[in-house]
Amino acid sequence: MTDVPLIDTVSADSLTDLLQDAGCRVNRSEQNGVVQLLSASQGVGYGVRFGNRAPGKDGEFLDFTFSCALRIQGELPLGLAERWNATRRFARLSVQGEYLVMEMDVVVADGVSQKHLLGSLLLWDRVLQEFIVYLRDYSRHNAEQPSQAPVEGATAS
Repeated sequence: MTDVPLIDTVSADSLTDLLQDAGCRVNRSEQNGVVQLLSASQGVGYGVRFGNRAPGKDGEFLDFTFSCALRIQGELPLGLAERWNATRRFARLSVQGEYLVMEMDVVVADGVSQKHLLGSLLLWDRVLQEFIVYLRDYSRHNAEQPSQAPVEGATAS
């Protein structure tokens, strides 16, 4: 067996390369010195936020979060986020102010392969598509209930 080099930190540059190598367009956004990567999957926008800084490594991080925020119009049906979280793995759903937010954390701190990072991106893409189907199905199933609120276009948080 050959030794595969392990990645124990990520940066904006390394994740930009990963996303671009996988065929994704990537834009960098910086606000108050905090860098975030913005991308999309089949028209649904999402962001990549960096988490814990790697000690002694400027611009390097031990983890990051994929995040998709959709603006809520009106009120969400009760239990929408809770049902997702009870029946799905890998990504969590929450209501944050006027947004419905799905997030998935990726930790590299103990060392992961490039293949693992690519697998995390593919998993995120699949979960994101499942999320959109979940919202459509939930909306169709509850269309006659007046408490249901539409969710509009994806905005990276």
